[in-house]
Amino acid sequence: MRKLLEERLSRFENLERQLLDPEVLAVPARLSAVAREHGALAKVATKYRRFKQLNAQITEAAQMARGSDPDMRELAEGELPKLKEDREKLWAEFLDLTIGGEDAGRNRCVLEIRAGTGGDEAALFARDLYEMYRHYAEDRGWKVEILSMNPTELGGFKEIYLGIEGEGCYAQLQFESGVHRVQRVPETEAKGRIHTSAATVAVLPEPEDVEIELRPDDYRVDRFSASGPGGQHVNKTASAIRLTHFASGIVVSCQDEKSQHKNLARALRVLKTRLYESKRKQEQDKRASQRKSKIGSGDRSEKIRTYNFPENRVTDHRINLTLYQLGNIIAGRLDPVLDAIKEFQRQELREEFGTVD
Repeated sequence: MRKLLEERLSRFENLERQLLDPEVLAVPARLSAVAREHGALAKVATKYRRFKQLNAQITEAAQMARGSDPDMRELAEGELPKLKEDREKLWAEFLDLTIGGEDAGRNRCVLEIRAGTGGDEAALFARDLYEMYRHYAEDRGWKVEILSMNPTELGGFKEIYLGIEGEGCYAQLQFESGVHRVQRVPETEAKGRIHTSAATVAVLPEPEDVEIELRPDDYRVDRFSASGPGGQHVNKTASAIRLTHFASGIVVSCQDEKSQHKNLARALRVLKTRLYESKRKQEQDKRASQRKSKIGSGDRSEKIRTYNFPENRVTDHRINLTLYQLGNIIAGRLDPVLDAIKEFQRQELREEFGTVD
């Protein structure tokens, strides 16, 4: 924890210097990227500066309290309880701010929803999850943008990528990654039987442009005509884009805009995010033996939640939470679930890191 905080403060101070560098100021795109990253780190870094100042003051006061001057001892002994109380409060705030690791402060993420087992019903459930997250994001004032989607004839989604931007969006949504399962009677079911279907959600922190080096030689661009559900032709111009990254084999397609340039820009955003996620996953795997959180793996194959419509029930399997308010949750009022997950994570961190001393 201390190492992570030191790294963030060091990076923040480096960015502060860059914001005064004439070479950075002369390039608007670079300045914008530096300013965004600086802003994302500011909350943690400034608190950690204050934390280090408090530690120094506590050390100084403790030395004074052991000194020979009775007036100075009395003054120091009076200051120490308040200084330690302030330090404890800051430590608790750090635990909250660092839930989710080094990417917790990012204010942009890509949310991917894919239909899993269950055919058309799974695609309809993927649409329901999209609506749930969209409502939740909009209620919090976040910007939501569809980067790519693959709709079905019945109105569902085989897959959909959303770009979400807003303060705390990644920290708030990061633990949604995994398999979401639905139990209900499909609209197409004539006999009223309950079916079980699934969709996979992945929440990926979106990197700044300077964090992922991506040259045109690193990927192939294929241009083709966009098509709708069931292969229905949408336009006759080759506006759709498919990117194939040579080194990783990652393939990204985007066909939702009529403009080829817009589709290319969106596809590049998704590709950079997936490359960053791949890099991040490798680093996490190296540290996996050091810390195993019940809710922090982000494994797409892990079943995390069940939405049971006949019983009006939502169950999060990671923290053994069951709520009988499915209607509210599927409508985007996710706070009861997300707050419970974050509190569970806080307790894990407190057990791991212990007290401030």
